[in-house]
Amino acid sequence: MDYYIASCVFTSQFPNLSRRIQNYISDRYQMEVVRCCTPKYKLKEFTERMPEDYQCDWSALADTAHWKPGDTAWSLCHNCSNIVEETAEKVEARSLWELILQDHTFAYPDFQGRTMSVQDCWRSRHRRTEQDAVRELLKRMNITAIEVEKNFEKTDFCGNSLLRPQPPRNPVLAPKYYKENIEGLFLPHTEEEQTERMKEYCRQYETREVICYCHYCLEGLKTGGVQGYHIAELLFSEE
Repeated sequence: MDYYIASCVFTSQFPNLSRRIQNYISDRYQMEVVRCCTPKYKLKEFTERMPEDYQCDWSALADTAHWKPGDTAWSLCHNCSNIVEETAEKVEARSLWELILQDHTFAYPDFQGRTMSVQDCWRSRHRRTEQDAVRELLKRMNITAIEVEKNFEKTDFCGNSLLRPQPPRNPVLAPKYYKENIEGLFLPHTEEEQTERMKEYCRQYETREVICYCHYCLEGLKTGGVQGYHIAELLFSEE
């Protein structure tokens, strides 16, 4: 069975955008939408972050799926994908971007050749299929993608999130991704230190606009002072 994970963090940051995506998933694929990769994760905290007119709908969604071998978890949250991959036996974790590419009726907006840098995420550095899907979507939206030096599996960027302690659940549930080979990461930095690191990182971009596909990466881009977009903002724009 296929499930779509809406993502607590993404939805709290982009509630209206997340609702449009959830409606698309339900209408196009008749797929069950769940909130998160784990049961009742900070449910009260995230629900209170939602607009009042959405809190009931959000809390009414299933916490998570009862994963069974052969299921597929579709998501735009790399934490969810990584946790599902390590905690749910024989469940495939795939990205929303790959799912959209399967939809031959999807109406792509036309950005008329605008040039944007593309930023890969450290949390999905091993997911080449997702990375390739992002670039194909940019091409279909008529966006010229400019690569940075550390791209694909070489990326070491995930915005401010690598400059502060990670949620305690992550290394417990997904040690391969969040406990092994993380020397120098997830150490506490002041807000001023985070801002300076992000500004320094963002000086490399050759374009004014930068596209990413991670809500943590987007936070870092904005902290660094560039015009950053989450690819979902472009794909599901109301304009």
